[in-house]
Amino acid sequence: MELSYEDKVSYAEIKAIGRLNMVSAPKLREFVAGIVAAGSNRIVVNLENTAFMDSSGLGALIGCLKVARQAGGDLRIAGVQPQVKMVLELTSMDRVLTAYDSAEEAFGND
Repeated sequence: MELSYEDKVSYAEIKAIGRLNMVSAPKLREFVAGIVAAGSNRIVVNLENTAFMDSSGLGALIGCLKVARQAGGDLRIAGVQPQVKMVLELTSMDRVLTAYDSAEEAFGND
């Protein structure tokens, strides 16, 4: 999985490219923790180029959400692909991690 970071006006956008699975989950956790430690606590994980996520990937997103919230912020997801959406719905985690169409929409009204 490739991860890139772009600091926007009111949030940090992380673009995740590839499979979010047990191999890449720790990398995502470390990446988000580093961004939060650097002072950005409003995070959008853009998943438009992530076609697959397993339970380890879901756990990583929940862990990242916890890190952001402990820092007084929030983590949101955007550009969710069908397989990833299915995992979120089957586990009812779509109630915790609300999916937005785009990164701009995720924190657009805040």
